[in-house]
Amino acid sequence: MGSTTADAISFGIIPEARFEDVIAHLRENFFCDEPLNRAVGLCPHPGAPHAELESMSLSTMKQGLSLMATLGEEDRVVGVALNGVTQPGDLENAERQLANSPDPKFRRIFGLLNEANKELSLFERYNVDRIFELRIVSVDSSVRGRGLSNELMRRSLDLARCKGYQLIKADTTGRFSQKMAAQSGLEPIHTVMYDTYRDSDGKVIFPTSPPHDSLKIMVKLLQ
Repeated sequence: MGSTTADAISFGIIPEARFEDVIAHLRENFFCDEPLNRAVGLCPHPGAPHAELESMSLSTMKQGLSLMATLGEEDRVVGVALNGVTQPGDLENAERQLANSPDPKFRRIFGLLNEANKELSLFERYNVDRIFELRIVSVDSSVRGRGLSNELMRRSLDLARCKGYQLIKADTTGRFSQKMAAQSGLEPIHTVMYDTYRDSDGKVIFPTSPPHDSLKIMVKLLQ
């Protein structure tokens, strides 16, 4: 998977030795930028840590399917695609773990994601026993606009094919991730509009900023 482009950006599987560098990248970028995180103030500023987000990210990286982009001789992490595999029973385990989370904002976000996925019964629907999940694609603000997100997506799909996966899924929570997934051939199979997702008092639970107005679960079958 490793290669180097003419502009000195290299790509490869994330090794264990770089896990902490990836977490540092996510703290500065994805954790605070992701639309649902921002809507509820989960990570209030760049660099803010979040133990549960970091634990989930580490668990995903340990599955050996995640990619990173590094820049120049300094080998700085400037982009990541955190990919993982989901099997039957994983959603139920995640729900049990979520119930013990001490952070109500974290429970709110992943409660929505779990609820939306639970409705779909993807294993039965597509007759598969494992799903390749595109969980996080993040690019450092200093190198945005250079196509790194699309390249990380392309390489992730290539990896899924090489590993023999038949179904790819992404829970896309913002307009930009939805557009990127669509460009890679993923199609939405379930949509939740944020302004219809309300608490018992009728208050919108996720007051996201435009243009991020929905959660779309998107999939692609690999032939």
